[in-house]
This record gives sequence, C-alpha cells and structure tokens, in this order.
Amino acid sequence: MFICQYHSYQFDLSQPLPVGLVYKPRYFATSAWYCPPTQITPVIIGDWVGSTAKGASVNFNNITFNPHGNGTHTESVAHIVTDGPMLPYIYTQFHHLAQLITINPLILPNGDKVINAAQLQAAYDDNFPNTALLVRTLPNESEYKKNKNYSHTNPPYMLPEAMQWVVGKNIQHFLIDLPSVDREEDGGELAAHKIFWDYPSLSRQHCTITELFYANSKIKDGNYLLNLQIAAFANDACPSYPVLYPSMG
Repeated sequence: MFICQYHSYQFDLSQPLPVGLVYKPRYFATSAWYCPPTQITPVIIGDWVGSTAKGASVNFNNITFNPHGNGTHTESVAHIVTDGPMLPYIYTQFHHLAQLITINPLILPNGDKVINAAQLQAAYDDNFPNTALLVRTLPNESEYKKNKNYSHTNPPYMLPEAMQWVVGKNIQHFLIDLPSVDREEDGGELAAHKIFWDYPSLSRQHCTITELFYANSKIKDGNYLLNLQIAAFANDACPSYPVLYPSMG
C-alpha cells in the first residue's frame, strides 16, 4: 500500500517490472554520446589476475563506464550547473506514484523527431496524482532499443514546450527512453534540462531526470508505483534501475 495526500493506493509488489538497461561490456549494449562501451576487466597485481578463469580464488574486477552513455542513468541539477547538489544526496524518496505513456515522435520539416506538449497531454491521465512520468517512444523493438548506438543519429527529443508542460504538472522525476531530453547537438543550449530544473533560479533542485530506460511493449501504459533505484556515486549522474509495480485497482 502507498499513501499519498490522505489517499491510499494498492500495488502488486510480487509483480516487479524492471525498466532499466543493463550496463554490459563489449558492443552488445545501448550507447550514446560517443562513449566507448562499458569495460569490466580483472585487477592485475604482479602475476596475480583477479579472475577465477585465470586461476584466482575470486573474480575481482575494475569497471569503467560513463553513466550518460552506457545505460539507464539518473541526473541531478549538477549536470548543468557548477557546484550543484549531486546524486545521491538530493534523492531521499525512492518510491513514487508514476504514469507510463507512449508517444510516437513527430517529424519536423528539418527531419528532427520531437515530442510536443499536445502529445503529452493527449496521452496523460489527469486523474492520478503522479510525481513521476515515464515517456516511452515508438518504435519500441527490444533489439533496437537494447543494442542501439545513438551517437551521431540525432535521436528524438523534447521540445521546450513539452518540458514546460511536464513542469506544469509538477512532475518531479521525469524518465524517458532516449539518450537525452534535448537535441543531440544543440550548441549547449540544453533548453529542456534548464526548464525542468527552473534554471537559473533552480527552484526544482530536488527533481531528477532519468534517460535511456527501456519498457518492453508488454508493459501497458498506465499508473504504477515506481521504485527508482540509484547507485551511490557522488556525481551529476548515476546508473539507475527503475522498477514498476502494477496497480491492484
């Protein structure tokens, strides 16, 4: 049971629906922002190699990755400002009433694919008091989403008006299955990021943006309990693992 503003909601905790991409080595994983793939390599100390395959008693690995480019990640306002509060320090509540909606991005005359405010409004259920919103985009084939290299592809992105709509709905945790809420190359404008965190006043420092989640098509649009799990790195962005729990009515 989840209690919100004197209302109670029931969710089935026995039916978790993970919607996070796994950080994987080699090239069989989603990537973006021109980042190399995640590397997981055994520690080498002299003649000792931290791998049971190499005769060690344990596996003892170093991991190199970039959270923005190698998998599902959650960002704080420190992503766009100097000395901003980093994750996980600003993130203290891990369960949220959430809604999952699916959007087919529009194509602009210049070929860009975008999400606008009218699309969000048409898909959104105003009768549920969400503090989190997950936007799934089409196409949604698993092999495409789970293994795609988004670099140099100009993926779909949020128009500023769309992010203004999100803020107007008081969405505090926004999740999207794309590499960014902004255009891949926008000259550093970062309009949607700045609108979300109310830059430069930064009145929404407690809010987060999560990018590169993946919800397979068997997970229906609707209302869920979201458990947004964030790795404990003191950074502007951390690997994260969102899990949805379906409503029991």
